[in-house]
Amino acid sequence: MKLISPVMAILFLTMIGVETAMDMSIISHDDCHHTFSAGSRSDAEVSRLYEEWLGKHGKVQTGLGSEFSYRERSTSYRLGLTKFADLTNDQYRSMYVGSRLKRTITRTSLRYEACVGDALPESVDWRKEGAVTEVKDQGSGGSCWGFSAIGAVEGVNKIVTGDLISLSKQELVDCDIPYNEGCNGGLMDYAFKFIINNGGVDTEEDYPYKGVDGRCDQTRKNAKVVTIDSYEDVPANSEESLKKALSHQPISVAIEAGGRAFQLYDSFCPGAGAGGSRKKFRYIRWNLWNKSRPRSFGGRIRNRERQRLLDCEKLMGSSWGESGYIRMERNIAASGGKCGIAVEPSYPIKNGQNPPNPGPSPPSPIKPPIQCDNYYTCPQRYTCCCLFEYGKYCIAWGCCPLEAATCCVHNDSCCPHDYPICDLDHGTCLMSKNSLFSVKALKRKPATPFWQQSRKNIA
Repeated sequence: MKLISPVMAILFLTMIGVETAMDMSIISHDDCHHTFSAGSRSDAEVSRLYEEWLGKHGKVQTGLGSEFSYRERSTSYRLGLTKFADLTNDQYRSMYVGSRLKRTITRTSLRYEACVGDALPESVDWRKEGAVTEVKDQGSGGSCWGFSAIGAVEGVNKIVTGDLISLSKQELVDCDIPYNEGCNGGLMDYAFKFIINNGGVDTEEDYPYKGVDGRCDQTRKNAKVVTIDSYEDVPANSEESLKKALSHQPISVAIEAGGRAFQLYDSFCPGAGAGGSRKKFRYIRWNLWNKSRPRSFGGRIRNRERQRLLDCEKLMGSSWGESGYIRMERNIAASGGKCGIAVEPSYPIKNGQNPPNPGPSPPSPIKPPIQCDNYYTCPQRYTCCCLFEYGKYCIAWGCCPLEAATCCVHNDSCCPHDYPICDLDHGTCLMSKNSLFSVKALKRKPATPFWQQSRKNIA
């Protein structure tokens, strides 16, 4: 799997509600209720904001300035300098949004079909009920389907057993390979099916998330701490059915989340822009699918009308959006809901308690080192880089502390595979030749000669 850091041809986010006319300004707002001219901030203020953004998100400047356009439009949300602000939308989609798999089977149930006379609560927030774990960061790649499925399982497990347990996403990435594709994309229904067939899923503590495709750890796969009994799909294209389902438990959904507005989403602006008239709303069409899990629904009174919102959690960490959450409007005209949220909702079913806790898994066998040649080795999850070549032969090897790294030629540094351009003058790694931002290059360490490795094994 690519270590490309949301389902996700399916992103896992918590949606709260969005009325959306797109405002492209990312540095010109102080609040949500005004528009500004291009000169509304001084050069010093812009520079300060830029430096704060670099520091907050660990960015390294390698070029001069970047142009961020903006439009003075009424909007109910604000765009900001998120950690993705230095990426083009194409880069963002390729790095953070996985491929969309086609669902070949459906298990639509009438359990939560909307019916006339349904008495549903005005609002539900499963966070307040203690059924939602902390916001996660999936990193780059398309593993959001796993986060979404696991989040729904964590929620129903809390509802049935009273225990909120953070469960392993990495187990799904590594082991659920018959149908899903790890960090390259997947579907929550298939993840539920894997958990059922496996007899349960391990904890996050025992099988932690690494953000890359790995080999399935059979010992931890057999831990089976939390179980589910079945899964079903909410009737498609029915926001009322989705609301009914969400009033009973957290739900996994798929949304289109590859748009620029999603990439730069910062916060919701109550009372801004479109007022209470749906006809004045301008809707953003998300270009790619992302998995998410609605956490709540409810409303905010505005202009004597109620704007109804869904709360969804996005798996990009708490520094994105509203502490890791985004709000999305509900009750819109489109049958599929905002960004297609009502197209593929699904949920796990749990009928009883979990099996006895088996305790932590025993340590996995120590994997052998990576062999650079007949004389040198590097540790597992490192990359062998030649330090000194003589003709066709490598005389000395170094070890880069990254998998599938780029070895910088004539230098003792290396770069992540998704930042493959070595900038030797600045000691940084670029995503592409003309990229304005970079990450710091890593230093290699000397490889271990076989004779030294043999001594360690004897000791």
